Amino acid sequence: MFETIVVNPIFNALMLIYSAVPGGDFGVALIIFTIIVRLLMYPLVKNQLHQTKAMRKLQPELAKIKKNAKGNKQIEALQQMELYKRYGIKPLRSIFILIIQLPIFIALFQVIRVITLHRDQVAQHIYEPFKHIDAIKAVIEHPENFNHTMLGFIDLTKTTFSNGSVDLVLLALAVISALTQYVMSRQTMPADSKGKKLRDLMAEAADGKQADPSEMSSAMTRGMMKFMPVMMFMIMVGLPGALALYYTISNLSAVAQQHYLLKKDVGELDEIADEAIKTKKSSTKGEKNQRKKTGAERAKQAREGHVTRIKAKG
Repeated sequence: MFETIVVNPIFNALMLIYSAVPGGDFGVALIIFTIIVRLLMYPLVKNQLHQTKAMRKLQPELAKIKKNAKGNKQIEALQQMELYKRYGIKPLRSIFILIIQLPIFIALFQVIRVITLHRDQVAQHIYEPFKHIDAIKAVIEHPENFNHTMLGFIDLTKTTFSNGSVDLVLLALAVISALTQYVMSRQTMPADSKGKKLRDLMAEAADGKQADPSEMSSAMTRGMMKFMPVMMFMIMVGLPGALALYYTISNLSAVAQQHYLLKKDVGELDEIADEAIKTKKSSTKGEKNQRKKTGAERAKQAREGHVTRIKAKG
């Protein structure tokens, strides 16, 4: 099922791009594929960053809740969750894009395995209409002629450390992927990035104290910002170069997208974030006014009823 729904579409998309690239450069095809994926994810990235903006604008209200709770973590947590719910904010939504990319990453790994170890099975994954394209037909008939390099000398099927040697280009890709991972996380960090460490919050939770959702989210974000680059580097040096190339280009595209949305498009983001908050506030204010109006009407009815009863007695 996964192969049919995810692997085969990605395999065919890559092969289609490969057939269109002059000279059949798999590395260039993979770069183009990665950029297309990031462009398709643009609406999700934009939505996530709008939420980040809204979160930053709610900081004064969060501080007010913290002050009014006077150390009562349970009340503070409930009020913060109510605030998030009121404005449609999900603090952990930032990991959603990573979750979306996971199936693509797994599918690419399987694609690389086919290209590296099972080129005789290429025809099994290609859609029938694509089999008649000259470049793809040539790969099916002569799998050994498939160009799995980038620019003719970077072998994308190798790992950074293979055959007792170090591929400096692939090592550089692993380093860049780690650095861009850090930059991506840094771009979306709240303005106030200080706070309790995750282990301190876990210790408090073990003592029976109610966790502060905003502090927990902030601590997790800071921890991931430091941990993810190291983890990504260790993973990239152990995977085929094609995956390191995909992840590096994906990160570079993401950094560019986030820079554009957070710096060049600040006006639009602020406007949308403000509009979302104003809409929610108007809705809440309307509900309060309606409750006041209903209460006033009930009081008026009660007074009229009281006057009527007095007249009846008289």
